[in-house]
Amino acid sequence: MPSLFASYLRVYEPLTAFDRDRQSFWRRYVNEGRAVAPMEGPVRQRTAVIEALGAGWTRLPDLPDEAYVLETDDSLLVCPWNLRIRVAEAALSARDGVPSVLADAFVPPILAGQAKAVVDDWRSGARVLEHGVPRVHEQIATWGVPLRWFVLFEPEERHLVTHPGRRALRYRTEISKARRRSSRALSVLRKSVGEAPITEAVEEAARWLEEFHPRSVVELDYGGLVQLLPDEMLAADDSTELVAKGLAGLSRGEAEEASAAYDKLVARWRAVQLLERCN
Repeated sequence: MPSLFASYLRVYEPLTAFDRDRQSFWRRYVNEGRAVAPMEGPVRQRTAVIEALGAGWTRLPDLPDEAYVLETDDSLLVCPWNLRIRVAEAALSARDGVPSVLADAFVPPILAGQAKAVVDDWRSGARVLEHGVPRVHEQIATWGVPLRWFVLFEPEERHLVTHPGRRALRYRTEISKARRRSSRALSVLRKSVGEAPITEAVEEAARWLEEFHPRSVVELDYGGLVQLLPDEMLAADDSTELVAKGLAGLSRGEAEEASAAYDKLVARWRAVQLLERCN
């Protein structure tokens, strides 16, 4: 279930990325005015999952087909929620590394079996044969923004709104640009730090982007995190600049410059993560 204090990395795909039935469905969805605004989406998602699950995790629920919609001058792009597959993956993740007694209490074996069947079907079964490459269009991070996400954007792509009741901070770019930036970052990291965790994280993000249509749009949304940060901190947030500065330092072999940028970035987001433990 989505946390209210989370950030989001989304991909909006043009209708041509979907099969004919899905194209018709999403056109009707938009024409009927059913599209959900990103500011409202996390609460709607959470409510839908809780209501569908009922009192306990006894079954994997059917969940509505919903999406965020982005309309440009010449195209309509959608970011489907894929809630059922995300709930199934969350159910399986909840059992990882947990003693079987606790795992069975939180996610009963019958539900785990249903979740595994849904994930297996999505990844390598009938869904792939019917609908092509499986794509989860939204990644979620609670109580912070993964540093690898900042690699995909540049400062001028930021959009900040600080009006009461409408506070938001997001970055948006063409997927072709995001792919080039992740590729450059990956090259620098492999040469400078090798197969370190940060290199693997950026590589994972780059692979994820390859699943989508070349005319897609990528969006980083600070989501509920804006409620934790005052306007002046949002306005002064230079996380993308710090990531770029760190990568530039690594490419020139200037370890101290890269380390200083990285330390500042980590300290900033660690402070946000620590808010989770506040009473």
